[in-house]
Amino acid sequence: MTEERRTLSDPRAMRALAHPARLAILNRLQEEGVATATDVAEVVGITPSAASYHLRMLAKYGFVEDAPPRGDGRERLWRRISKGWVVSPEADDQPEVREAKNALIKMIRDESGAEAARALDNYEREPPEWREASLFARSVLLIDAAEMKELVKRIDDLLAPYALNHRDRSEAPPGARIAEAHITLFPRAERRPHGLPSGS
Repeated sequence: MTEERRTLSDPRAMRALAHPARLAILNRLQEEGVATATDVAEVVGITPSAASYHLRMLAKYGFVEDAPPRGDGRERLWRRISKGWVVSPEADDQPEVREAKNALIKMIRDESGAEAARALDNYEREPPEWREASLFARSVLLIDAAEMKELVKRIDDLLAPYALNHRDRSEAPPGARIAEAHITLFPRAERRPHGLPSGS
């Protein structure tokens, strides 16, 4: 079943999310569950007061929420709202919306690239089975718009059973780890020629 996702269109929410610390906080909550501001601060590398501020901003725009208290209830716990989200440019976007979408998409792409770079740096330290299972590939396709739309759906359907947001961790096989899939499908924009270098 394809994951239910919230489509982002509020430029304020997208600008709030387009921050490296906030994306890192969301990743931490998604991967390890509920946490305090101090917990996420240690992972993200910021102060607990800064983490608390970022968590409140994420809550304001519906990305995180209070989690049930534990122990004596003195610590404020946060959890990621389980529903995923998607951001995609639309032809009728207003300039402010398009600008916010582009900023968020670029931030996500930058973070994805950094995550892939960390994986490459660590590649030789991975066990053989994980090295053999990994893929760093780029494919150039000859495809029309309808085919590309169908390909997006098929990829989404293939990934859905493994999505961290919905897979029951107790039912995952032994040795299961957090992994990432970076999928980018787009028609190539025309490459303008650089021209010949001028002599000096």
